[in-house]
Amino acid sequence: MHIAILSQKPESYSTRRLVEAGEVRGHRMSLINYMQCTMVIASHRPKIAYMGEPLTDVDAIIPRISAPQTLYGTAVVRQFEMMGVYSVNGSQAIARSRDKLRSLQILSRKGIGLPVTGFANAAKDVQGLIQEVGGPPLIIKLLEGTQGIGVVLADTQNAAESVIDAFRNLNANILVQEFIAEAGGADLRCFVVGSKVVASMIRQAAPGEFRSNIHRGGTGTKVKLTPEERSIAISAAKAMGLHVAGVDIIRSNHGALVIEVNSSPGIEGIEQATEKDVAGQIIEYVATHASAKKTKEAEKIVSEDH
Repeated sequence: MHIAILSQKPESYSTRRLVEAGEVRGHRMSLINYMQCTMVIASHRPKIAYMGEPLTDVDAIIPRISAPQTLYGTAVVRQFEMMGVYSVNGSQAIARSRDKLRSLQILSRKGIGLPVTGFANAAKDVQGLIQEVGGPPLIIKLLEGTQGIGVVLADTQNAAESVIDAFRNLNANILVQEFIAEAGGADLRCFVVGSKVVASMIRQAAPGEFRSNIHRGGTGTKVKLTPEERSIAISAAKAMGLHVAGVDIIRSNHGALVIEVNSSPGIEGIEQATEKDVAGQIIEYVATHASAKKTKEAEKIVSEDH
């Protein structure tokens, strides 16, 4: 099977591991920088070319779309979908996961536990917005931020008002969220593939830091999830329509709360912490479901002929 990985970073651990895992299993693996893809949109014959060469024999894709390039990246994924190519995460699901506000609204509608969150356009009533989430300390997040970037902890009322005013003057869209002090700067990264949590770790923030992201100096160690945490992670990924997802959960005094669902979760930290072949499980899932898709299409053609 020909599996293409859509990534701008061929040198990254996640990309290299996916290529390695695919080749070990006998698949033909390709790396495609989606920002260098050209699309031809037509009613009956959509096309996509890479570096001037048409891509006509790809069976499945694994999108690794960076946050700043979500618009073009999801357009490329959608073009592959229009051509009948299987994508482990669909274009709509990726776009949905990148919109923090929309993600929280979807998870809330499904009854999944979340930190109390506030959002306002002009935020003229800053004090009221702060009180709605329980007052300081609180978290202020840029809607477009990833990997802990654009996330601020405001310890006092004055600090919270100052940060909100600063972001508002920059015309930035922000979320204001309750701070879960009892989490102690730790969260759970649950790696979901299909309908299973295939690996999980607890991430601990570096001293003096409240963000547990490994990119920001956090450390990850293997952890055993409770049945509730496992179920919440699977439900959150399903609600977002993602087949491969990193679901981040914090343990609070009122249960497990989802803080983010990532459509392009890093593989390095989770594999090192758990010593599990996460990349291999992704490849096996893709191969199984891409084959099933081709079989269904073949059966449909046969039934239509008769």
